[in-house]
Amino acid sequence: MNNPEILIIDDEPQIRKLLEISLESNNYKVCQAANGKEGIIMAANHPPELILLDIGLPDKSGHDILKELRIWYNKSIIILSVQNSEEDIVKALDNGATDYLTKPFRTGELLARIRSAIKRNTTKENTNIIICGNLEIDIVSRVVKLNKDVIKLTTTEFNLIALFAKNEGRVLTHQFILKEIWGVGYQAETQYLRVFVGTLRKKIEENPNQPKHIITASGIGYRFV
Repeated sequence: MNNPEILIIDDEPQIRKLLEISLESNNYKVCQAANGKEGIIMAANHPPELILLDIGLPDKSGHDILKELRIWYNKSIIILSVQNSEEDIVKALDNGATDYLTKPFRTGELLARIRSAIKRNTTKENTNIIICGNLEIDIVSRVVKLNKDVIKLTTTEFNLIALFAKNEGRVLTHQFILKEIWGVGYQAETQYLRVFVGTLRKKIEENPNQPKHIITASGIGYRFV
């Protein structure tokens, strides 16, 4: 994709300018909004490839803006915020944020998160085979290969790795994973999820104690890379 467009919704002029310089120097097009209402209008009139959204906006909470956008906007939204509480991060991710970075952030890390998010945007929804490094996941045949060798997974383990792979690069909260795999009644069973992630890591990671694929987002959930 040539010169993807990114919409910045942030009330701080200095932050918008810093982001504009960093993004344009990396071949992104940039448009800006200083409040939530303006951002929603701009996104509706000309949907960008990705949105960078602040939580502390002057007219509406970024959480409310996120929920409004998610009614119709299905591409990546990365939260940039000074609010770093676990509650805020989990709330944003559960409301549909693709990722969450706290201010001040490192430009290199932000650019890496943006590349990952845009890659997810361009992945075809009907892709049957997902390749993640030395892992190959065939969604239709329900076959997983590690270094070309088929590995045996239980039904739940396969459903779990398929969910991770389809959301590659995105932090998935404990509650989201539990709801997707086991149903609404299991959303508080984080220990249950931890056990299954542990067994899955033993099968797909070269070193389960230092995982390279299923990364823990402490207190929040997991990211698959």
